[in-house]
Amino acid sequence: MKLMDIFGALKRDMDFIERQLYRSIDGDDELLSETSLHLLKAGGKRLRPVFVLLGGKFGNYDLQRLQHVAVPLELIHSASLVHDDVIDDAGTRRGKPTVKAKWDNKIAMYTGDYIYAKALILATELSNPEIHRILSKALVQMSIGEMEQIRDFFNTEQTVRNYLLRIRRKTALLIAISCQLGAMAAGAPEKVSWLLYRYGYNVGMAFQIRDDLLDLCGTEKSIGKPPGSDMRQGNITLPVIYALQEADLRADLLREISGIHAEDGTGEVSKAIDMIVSSSGIRRSEELADRFIQKALDALDELPENKARSHLKEIALFVNKRSY
Repeated sequence: MKLMDIFGALKRDMDFIERQLYRSIDGDDELLSETSLHLLKAGGKRLRPVFVLLGGKFGNYDLQRLQHVAVPLELIHSASLVHDDVIDDAGTRRGKPTVKAKWDNKIAMYTGDYIYAKALILATELSNPEIHRILSKALVQMSIGEMEQIRDFFNTEQTVRNYLLRIRRKTALLIAISCQLGAMAAGAPEKVSWLLYRYGYNVGMAFQIRDDLLDLCGTEKSIGKPPGSDMRQGNITLPVIYALQEADLRADLLREISGIHAEDGTGEVSKAIDMIVSSSGIRRSEELADRFIQKALDALDELPENKARSHLKEIALFVNKRSY
């Protein structure tokens, strides 16, 4: 089964979630509604709502309840992207102008804040305080992850451990709680929601590693931004860290990265990309992503067997081999 088949099986419910997303940001202020709508219309895989719905299949599936988790989580993800684009000075996302490029940095920051606030309001429709606690803790950790990324811009001395902690906070945690909170909102057993958290965490780690690989190995058409954008912005990712560990490559690669930094991120990155691609950094990153996916599949094996479990397995396999 392909990813589109999974989305097809959930199409009616995902169409409902999509409508609720648009409704959630409409009406309070004309400009904020316009900028938020611009962001949502840029699209995206909507993986987090899909994870919520599939997590809900392990309990008493109720779309009316699950929307109060699925919509806030996608809004939180979207708000983080608006803020990321300001920090990264990104002109495009998914091939379309960012909010900061179409308007300005101030409008983009307030748009992100507005979307975050809308997410929290929607989540209050569920009375379970544990759901609110998990959601709030995740927001704190995401903020810390953002600060860590800013602190480590162009830091070529950072370790693999630094990188893994950062992507845990920035990416994996939100995917993990999407799976977990979907199950919790549906009243699934605690062990089930915890196993889904483990699955989502490991898929999220692999997802970000693959994202960072695509930034170096993908095309502008496939990834919606120029290859090497992470390096231009100073974001030292896993393949770069691994490549810098190679003694015969380190000095030359450091020189290239230093040149990009000296030119405020506008320097040529093609030589640096060629060096990284020719190193063991790509292979070692792929191997680590493989290990995270295997851990995700191991968690799935402990869950009750149903169609949702099969769908989650297919998503994990897609994440690990995706080219966009």
